[in-house]
Amino acid sequence: MASVYNQRKAMWAITKASIRAMFRSPSAVVFSLAFPLVFILVFGFIGGNGDTVRIGVDKNSDTASLVYKNLASAPHIRLITDQAQPDMETALRKGSMTAILRIDTGGTATAPAYKVHVKTSTATNADSKALLLNALQTGINAANDKVYPRPTVAEVIPETVPGRIYKPIDFILPGQLGFSLLSAAVFGTAFLFFSLRQTLVLKRFFATPIHRMYIILGEALSRLLFQSFGSIIIIGLGYFAFGFTLVNGFVTFLEMLVLCLFGLIVFMGFGFVVSGIAKTESTIPPMANVVTLPQFLLAGTFFSVDVFPAWLQPICKIMPLTYLNDALRKVAFEGLHLWHLGPQLLVLTIWGVVVYAVAVKVFRWE
Repeated sequence: MASVYNQRKAMWAITKASIRAMFRSPSAVVFSLAFPLVFILVFGFIGGNGDTVRIGVDKNSDTASLVYKNLASAPHIRLITDQAQPDMETALRKGSMTAILRIDTGGTATAPAYKVHVKTSTATNADSKALLLNALQTGINAANDKVYPRPTVAEVIPETVPGRIYKPIDFILPGQLGFSLLSAAVFGTAFLFFSLRQTLVLKRFFATPIHRMYIILGEALSRLLFQSFGSIIIIGLGYFAFGFTLVNGFVTFLEMLVLCLFGLIVFMGFGFVVSGIAKTESTIPPMANVVTLPQFLLAGTFFSVDVFPAWLQPICKIMPLTYLNDALRKVAFEGLHLWHLGPQLLVLTIWGVVVYAVAVKVFRWE
């Protein structure tokens, strides 16, 4: 009696062969490991929070006062007026916002006309806090020149609340994970299947009893394992060398790996689309760059989406990498669990369904 062909064993053989090929491929190692590690090292050693100081404005603040107007025109000061109070409090406690400002009115003839409440947290960057206080005092002095007989038009009342320091590595490392996953999934998948078609390897596969689905599963599994290895190295370096925050320790680490694998599966769909559309190998890089480059630049990989103009932010917020980066940061720093990430996972799932539907239409075996 003839033995039944073992599809899973054949799939695992494809997986192992593909993993060996990836470790021997300079481009796979560079895009998946070298580039992200270089960026992490650079940002890790540079540190700092930039020159712009983000200040939340309490909705009950007097924004018509001269003190407020002087502060709003100060260089390097960005006043945030369209954010909800709970969101500002959260940003303050993790250090991504320097302070929350509230200017009260109603002073008497012998007291300052305004009381300026400046709420900071223990996570506030000292240089940013100093820049804010200097700008505030400069604005008060300018207002004093127009006020008589009071000795000062405003009194600054500081307040400090507990917070967790939001280090540059806490922002950049999740972005570099997303960079690694997207580049490996799109470029790696597109080049791989195009090469398998051109070298007639797929045609040889068809001469064996292995099912087409197991061919794809084997290649997909090899990328999942390779990128898991890369993600472990990236997270480990960030944690042990630069103090990357893993709020819930090993649990957070595992949840980040799950998110990485989910994002990789979604992004591989783009690679299948590019592979199916490309007519020659030379057309793959420009087509892949059309998919990856806008996301590298606009999806919060190197810079927060908030720094872009208001007209550009809706474009940033439809990109799948934006939601993966956001989910990774919420898990790592804010301590959220996977079941708290409904909006992010929903958008990634929708992208996955759409891109794989397109991939099925355009993918070619020969």
